[in-house]
Amino acid sequence: MIERELNNGVLTLRMAHGKASAMDIELLAALQQAFTEAEEDEAVAAVILTGKDSIFSAGVDLKRILDGGEAYAKEFVPLLDQVFETQFAMTKPMIAAVNGHAIAGGCILALACDIKLMANGRGRMGIPELKVGVPFPVSALEILRFTIPKSALQALLYEAETHSPEGAYGEGMIDEVLEPEDLMQRAVELAEELAAIPAESFRISKQMLRGESMVLIHKNRKLFADQILERWSHDATYAHIRDYLAATLKK
Repeated sequence: MIERELNNGVLTLRMAHGKASAMDIELLAALQQAFTEAEEDEAVAAVILTGKDSIFSAGVDLKRILDGGEAYAKEFVPLLDQVFETQFAMTKPMIAAVNGHAIAGGCILALACDIKLMANGRGRMGIPELKVGVPFPVSALEILRFTIPKSALQALLYEAETHSPEGAYGEGMIDEVLEPEDLMQRAVELAEELAAIPAESFRISKQMLRGESMVLIHKNRKLFADQILERWSHDATYAHIRDYLAATLKK
């Protein structure tokens, strides 16, 4: 589910959960464990997050949401929120090596990293949550607010379009676009560069940089977590998800 490879202090975490690494409770639990262990392991100086074949992650497994109903949503949504926060709060350097499609929650996983690389090709990147019909978890929205240029953020959220690698670069979602064969080599180079920074200096700087966002995550979770969960558990939302899936399959 999560393939791990540690070389010279650089830990590569490769999502390999089915064809699309769609996010369900099982994948989220594996990601939470992987991020927590990477943070605590003194042998790990930097992390690379990537996917398998032509997909980084297709985002939330919407069919599991529909099949599981309210009981599943009440377990899934808080865990999704927690995984994003754990990743965003990691004090070690993390590089996203986006090897293909990074949609919705998969896009958030990439954006939460310190540096975002994407392979050139047919992969798409975007945040269509509102088109799907669900609100963003609190941590996901703050990751977007932290990462995406203010001038582009509203359009990305409301229009909910996906973008080519060059388009994602133009929107400020990606730092570099590389040929597929160069993606991992560049990710390792950058991970090693960041790992060479004294760990405590990097930690302090990263925590200061992301500190305001962490405060907002905790503040807004108190205000909106129940409302968000209610929408993810609502029959009208499930109807909207079914319509979205039907329209997507037609394409």
